Amino acid sequence: MAVTTHDTPARRALVVRGGWEGHSPVEATEMFLPFLREHGFEVAVHDSLEVYADAETMAATDLIVQCWTMGTIEKEQFSGLAGAVASGTGFAGWHGGIADSFRATNDYLHLVGGQFATHPSRPAEQRVGQARDNYLQHRVHITSDHEIVAGIGDFDLDTEQYWVLTDDLIDVHATTTHPAREDQPWHREVTCPAVWTRHWGYGRVFVATPGHSVDVLEHPSVRTIVERGLLWAAR
Repeated sequence: MAVTTHDTPARRALVVRGGWEGHSPVEATEMFLPFLREHGFEVAVHDSLEVYADAETMAATDLIVQCWTMGTIEKEQFSGLAGAVASGTGFAGWHGGIADSFRATNDYLHLVGGQFATHPSRPAEQRVGQARDNYLQHRVHITSDHEIVAGIGDFDLDTEQYWVLTDDLIDVHATTTHPAREDQPWHREVTCPAVWTRHWGYGRVFVATPGHSVDVLEHPSVRTIVERGLLWAAR
């Protein structure tokens, strides 16, 4: 456990949560607040994007944890976010809270380096008209020895399997493969990043695509990856 002393000022973490309620932004972020505090962060929680436009607050922030699915972001808010990251503030999150935010703001997609495209559903004959129709059993493959995934083996999940569109500036640390299926229009396997990092100016960006629900975030491998990713991204 990191101990904050008078000689070592606490770093500041900003948790910004909201957007679509289907990803449980409050419950999901609450899971990680004790971890951040145990590692020496002063944590401020905001249920609005307005804080991104507060230049003084953003300049003093060492880590932004965002859980905001879909929605829109105002120009001044995005400028504050992007400026902070480029100046050294870490930016981190999971699933739709970071990889499916602000779809209409192309500069946000550029900052993050990847965007949710879809999560394939079960074959039609297996669907029952519930959210679990979009859950697929799939494997997350660890593909690097980066400190975020070091010592973690491949693991299996039964949840949404994100298909994301990404660019070559990201560093991929885990992937997941969508199989070719007769009931779908693609005809060969498609492998997508599941965990990636990105350097942006003086800042660092961390993204994990697993995390649709609290029980997924409680999976030991997922939780470890997210916790390590938060620490890695922080200034």
